[in-house]
Amino acid sequence: MALVTTTSSAANDGPLFAEVDMGSDFNSPTVRATVVQASTVFYDTPGTLDKAERLLAEAAGYGSQLVVFPEAFVGGYPRGSNFGVSIGSRTQKGREDFRKYHSAAIDVPGPEVDRLAAMAGKYKVYLVMGVIERDGYTLYCTVLFFDSQGRYLGKHRKVMPTALERIIWGFGDGSTIPVFETPIGKIGAAICWENRMPLLRTAMYAKGVEIYCAPTADARDVWQASMTHIALEGGCFVLSANQFCRRKDYPPAPEYEFCGTEEELTPDSVVCAGGSVIISPSGAVLAGPNYEGEALISADLDLGEIARFKFDFDVVGHYSRPEVLSLVVKDHPTNPVTFTSTTEIEENTKFK
Repeated sequence: MALVTTTSSAANDGPLFAEVDMGSDFNSPTVRATVVQASTVFYDTPGTLDKAERLLAEAAGYGSQLVVFPEAFVGGYPRGSNFGVSIGSRTQKGREDFRKYHSAAIDVPGPEVDRLAAMAGKYKVYLVMGVIERDGYTLYCTVLFFDSQGRYLGKHRKVMPTALERIIWGFGDGSTIPVFETPIGKIGAAICWENRMPLLRTAMYAKGVEIYCAPTADARDVWQASMTHIALEGGCFVLSANQFCRRKDYPPAPEYEFCGTEEELTPDSVVCAGGSVIISPSGAVLAGPNYEGEALISADLDLGEIARFKFDFDVVGHYSRPEVLSLVVKDHPTNPVTFTSTTEIEENTKFK
């Protein structure tokens, strides 16, 4: 596993008058962060968790305090699969593909969440993990958050799956758009093309996100433009993690087929090239993007950069115009069925 790091330092030619130290080091902590670029062990959730622990241990060995994994790392991003769907019909094979995919997903809470929490506590890192969450028979593309004491903090469900993802994943609601205040900064996440939704980003900025995690499945060059824009717009650090996958990382055909391309792919064909990256509030690339293979991509985040660049532009502060433009976020759960107990009905009607 390769470690890719980038740190910046300015040349000091020696000023005529020494600058007075105003205690900036004390007021501006530095956080070592790592984004993981690696593939799922597809249809093998225990194997994926074993791999996650090896990667987490390695990142912790490099001194990382925060580790971000890609979208759908646990459970798998089913790249290339169509689940036998066309307008007006579904195939039996597609239904069986969904059954296997559903089996690889995890319950939240559940034993896999407990194991991830234990990993975070064991290696003393804040962990942001992309998973496929199983809630009954509906699946969600979800990000889980854990602190360095091994506690599960909460989750974000992808509010808008993209294209055919909508066939296999449900839609998150406003109750799972958290930003967690931690000793290493305020941490939140948006998944893949959610990051192109300006109102969702604005909600996260309003919650004060400082370390903006962007697990993704988009390896195109244009993704980098979105990540740079968000860092500048939000005045925050952006950490984007993507899988690097070859054909051999997925089950062999016919168990798993890339639609219409199976004859053209060799076991070593790259089907997702990564592009994981870490960007500062100034828009400077601190580490990555990496398109070479599986890697741990790390950088030191000077949290003082947030204030320095929000001085220029604070999108929900001095650069907002609430008398002209405003946003209302419905942040309550949207349940399809609500049960009211007989006791509650009696209490509500007792004095009427």
